[in-house]
Amino acid sequence: MRRIETLDGLRGYFLVFMFINHVTFTGGLFMRYLNHAQLGFVEDAQGFVFLSGLLAGMVYTRRMNRGGFSAGARALWRRAAELYGYTIGCIIVVLVLREILPGAPRIWQGWLGEIGHGGFGAHVAAAALLYQATFLDILPQYIVYMLAAPMLIWLVVRGRAAAVVTGSLVLWLAVQTGLHLPLIDAINVGLKHLSSKLFLRVPFNVLAWQALFMIAMVIGSLMALDRLDIRRYFDVRHAPIVKMMAISLLFFTALRLGFTFGLIPGDVTARFRMLENRAAFSPIFMINFVIAAYVFTWVMTAGKEVADARVRRLSQFFTWLFNLSFLRLLGRHSLQIYAWHVVLIYLVFWVDKQVGPFTQFEKTLITLFGIALLALPAVYRERRAAKTRLPGGETTRSSTAG
Repeated sequence: MRRIETLDGLRGYFLVFMFINHVTFTGGLFMRYLNHAQLGFVEDAQGFVFLSGLLAGMVYTRRMNRGGFSAGARALWRRAAELYGYTIGCIIVVLVLREILPGAPRIWQGWLGEIGHGGFGAHVAAAALLYQATFLDILPQYIVYMLAAPMLIWLVVRGRAAAVVTGSLVLWLAVQTGLHLPLIDAINVGLKHLSSKLFLRVPFNVLAWQALFMIAMVIGSLMALDRLDIRRYFDVRHAPIVKMMAISLLFFTALRLGFTFGLIPGDVTARFRMLENRAAFSPIFMINFVIAAYVFTWVMTAGKEVADARVRRLSQFFTWLFNLSFLRLLGRHSLQIYAWHVVLIYLVFWVDKQVGPFTQFEKTLITLFGIALLALPAVYRERRAAKTRLPGGETTRSSTAG
């Protein structure tokens, strides 16, 4: 199927800002405050997971619809195995660097925890993705989602999309109400049998964050099956609704800035924090993401046709930004680059502790250099694919298998 280049650009944008958010310097990095997440509760990781689910639904539903369940399932499970290889490869590379670089064991101790020196039990837990190194974040999630995706996509193909969405929301609600806690306790008990120092160490609750991926996957699947005309939901006539949604986002922006600058009373802050759980993708994040996703998509699609010149200019700016060739390059190889970004983050942290501290100007230059280095896997993969092209513009089977 034809690639939607704007979606590639969006994923590339999210990769760049995830790198900026993850890179760690003594004294902090000013560039981190340029992110839209500083103005609300919508983060790059959310958009990245959602877009990946959308594209998975679009791509693998077509395969399944043409070749049956087995055709799509084999491709999805191969993808899960590939992602598992990237995850384990990241851990191995970091552990090798830990043995080579002076001071790395001390510098990375907090990020690796028991991995590398916790014995056989820690290695088993890490291999099972139950005890994760810091900043692996999204990769282990995707493995679980890809393993579950074939049956769910097949249900959509068979006309059971509503059941898939309902099940996804029920799982999300189960996490919000704490029904998953006995499962976590059971996993922790099992890990204690491997080592007394082990516990479930994951940045995101996979049962909560799956709502982003799975609902997006259903949308992508329905689009691939021509059962959903997405344009009807983003019409110019919906401008009044979009205005109300934008105002609600401004409300949350005011809240966020109030918390940042200490303007919100302590009892209000305490009440709000009960609803703000990033790891569990709590209601505050879900509500903000749904609203922001709709407003953004409407501006990108219908915004260019509205009478308000400000909205038209904003639509044109978004179109230009998310079609930048560098961002599209990153987005075409997003998961490989995410794995590579983990290694870069560890290296930058080591450099900061061994050579730094740096000035804000120096930290900005290092960060920009790191962003440029993000493209290395993409450049390598595209050059390798170009070498396998046959005369006439066709490609070999190996070059298109990904």
